Amino acid sequence: MANFFNEMIAGNVPILDASTLSSSSSKVREHYREFANWLEQQPADTIARKRAEADLLFRRVGITFAVYGDDAGTERLIPFDIIPRIIPAAEWSTLQAGLVQRVQALNMFIHDIYHDQNIIKAGVIPAEQIYKNAQYRPEMQGISVASDIYAHIAGVDIVRAGAGEFYVLEDNLRVPSGVSYMLEDRKMMMRLFPELFTRNKIAPVDHYPDMLLDNLRSVAPMGVENPTIVVMTPGMHNSAYFEHAFLAQQMGIELVEGQDLFVNDNTVFMRTTRGPKRVDVIYRRIDDDFLDPLAFRPDSSLGVPGLLSVYRAGRVTLANAIGTGVADDKSIYPFVPDMIKFYLSEEAILNNVPTFQCRKPDDLAYTLAHLPELVVKEVHGAGGYGMLVGPASSKAQIEDFRQRLLAKPDGYIAQPTLALSACPTYVEQGIAPRHIDLRPFVLSGKTISMVPGGLTRVALQEGSLVVNSSQGGGTKDTWILEK
Repeated sequence: MANFFNEMIAGNVPILDASTLSSSSSKVREHYREFANWLEQQPADTIARKRAEADLLFRRVGITFAVYGDDAGTERLIPFDIIPRIIPAAEWSTLQAGLVQRVQALNMFIHDIYHDQNIIKAGVIPAEQIYKNAQYRPEMQGISVASDIYAHIAGVDIVRAGAGEFYVLEDNLRVPSGVSYMLEDRKMMMRLFPELFTRNKIAPVDHYPDMLLDNLRSVAPMGVENPTIVVMTPGMHNSAYFEHAFLAQQMGIELVEGQDLFVNDNTVFMRTTRGPKRVDVIYRRIDDDFLDPLAFRPDSSLGVPGLLSVYRAGRVTLANAIGTGVADDKSIYPFVPDMIKFYLSEEAILNNVPTFQCRKPDDLAYTLAHLPELVVKEVHGAGGYGMLVGPASSKAQIEDFRQRLLAKPDGYIAQPTLALSACPTYVEQGIAPRHIDLRPFVLSGKTISMVPGGLTRVALQEGSLVVNSSQGGGTKDTWILEK
């Protein structure tokens, strides 16, 4: 089994990951050498026992993911693979620079569209792409937010393809999830295989909760010296509830639901056993629509009546800001390189995937003519739902999407099917290549920062390009090798 792993990362078995292939087919890439040597020395029964132990520990801790509409049960264990994804320091340096640049421009874009709208006036982005966007919140027009930061926590999905270039698949700016799995995957690897962390110089990630807490403190309302910060969850039935509770516990702050908060005298308070306590920063894991029944959905029982009025007055910070979703919509995604050039006068360090905007007649015609070759996505879709992977779809599925495109072309984008990178992964048949992506988490406050690494998601089904947990994907520990 270990020899097969060596064959894969040496390039002798078909695998697409440019980060693990050698420049020649005769040797293992340098940054995988130490791990490959270690794995070759491990008996198969030892590895099998460690994998079983990981599954048992994850179940005991409760690291599960709820799958909506799943008749088989409400929660599943997210599969964890013990073969890490390894990235050398030089590659991470490029990624980090590109992520900082991208998130900086996205924050400037969100501020601009809710204030001067210079990018619209300059004709860079059509006005209808903003005003007709389901995530655009006219209630935020002219509202000042702390430090002009809207996307305090961003999860940017990145893939490698072809000759090894990095591409951004999408920007997650509303309520990005998955960082708890990044942290728990690292803890699991350190528990199961502590010797690997003495043999390899792996950058740490366990300080992320401290960085997040410092970041949230830095964007407290003006004049607040020692802010009270809470994590706001929709409740235990939410798919990411484990993460909400985990982050609150790790940061040492309260986990609250909407019913635990109330507004009085244009201030948000938390109910406690010692009486009301003012709340200054809310790390909210609830969609805009449900935050305030007086401003958005009146049937919401998850939010806090009057919250928007306090927010508009600058007396509470919401992370992420209301209206941030307009920048992570897939119909806005094609314009991010233009944003970088417009706001920063720089070329994008990280490329977008070439994208056909089906609202354009020529792009629609091309998409309809090449559906079996393309990936088609709903502009408001998420979680791997509402998409067509042409090469892996039946004629009936392709025809169904053809009718959807004809009925509502502006609701979709299309992209070429990239030869996504793969990584050696344990599956039922042994070790085999499986497609992966990477979601680093970028924090914006007084500065833009991130821990070295992110959540590597892996598509466990052979040939699948969909890595989302809701679609059966798993996770890996991500190692950034220090120089």
